[in-house]
Amino acid sequence: MNIQNIKNNNLILFEAISGSRAFGLATENSDTDIRGIYYAPKEDFFGLNYIPQISNETNDITYYEIGRFVELLQKNNPNILEILSSPEDCIQHKNTLMDLLKPEDFLSKLCKDTFAGYAISQIKKAKGLNKKILNPIEKERKSILDFCYVLEDQGSVPLKKWLLENRKNQEKCGLVNIDNTKGMFAVFYDESGDLPYKGIIQNEEANQVSVSSVPKKDKPIAYLFCNLDAYSSYCKDYREY
Repeated sequence: MNIQNIKNNNLILFEAISGSRAFGLATENSDTDIRGIYYAPKEDFFGLNYIPQISNETNDITYYEIGRFVELLQKNNPNILEILSSPEDCIQHKNTLMDLLKPEDFLSKLCKDTFAGYAISQIKKAKGLNKKILNPIEKERKSILDFCYVLEDQGSVPLKKWLLENRKNQEKCGLVNIDNTKGMFAVFYDESGDLPYKGIIQNEEANQVSVSSVPKKDKPIAYLFCNLDAYSSYCKDYREY
C-alpha cells in the first residue's frame, strides 16, 4: 500500500493543503504539505497488511487511515486537530462522511497537555538554537589532546601547554593505565625514540589516547588525565553544527 495505491483505488476521504501555506505563513522556499485521510479495504484492515499511516519520502505528503485518525483525535493531537480544522480554500477533496467529524466533538482538557507540551518542546528547540548562535563552536575541530591535562602541584595544566613548556613531543610519549582509576595514565618519555612507544595519540582523528608497553624499570615523568566524557560531548555538539 502506498500513496498511488490509495489514489488509484479511490480510498481518499479527505485531502487538504496543510502547514505554513494553509495559514499564510509560507515563504518563497516553503514546501507544499498535503495531509489527508483514507480508509483501508476490508482485506487490509482485518488482515496482516494494515497500515495506519502512509507518507512520501520527504514526509511532505501524509495520509492517515480513518481509524488511526480518530484515535489521534481522541488524544487531542495538535497536528490532527489542525487537519480537521483546515480552511475551506485549502481543502482539495472531502467525502461527505467527514462531515460527521467535528472538532468540537473531540476537544477536551487534553488540549492543555498536548498543545502546551508541543509549545514547550518548540521553546526548548528555540533556546537550543539560540544557544548555538550565541556560543558557536569553532570551525576547526579539536582533538582529544585538547581534553588531556597533566597533574602539576595541586592542580593541572593543559597537555599541549605542558608539552610546549617542557619541550616534549607527544609522539615520543608512552602512556600506561593506572589501576582503579578512570582516565588516569602514567606518562613515560623516550628522548631517543628507540623504544616502541605509541605516543599519546597516533593521529589527529584518534578518539582515544594510546597505551604503550613500558619497561618496568622506567619511571614516569608525569601523570595525565584524559576527560573522555567531555570529549564525547564536544564531538556530539560539533556533529550537530
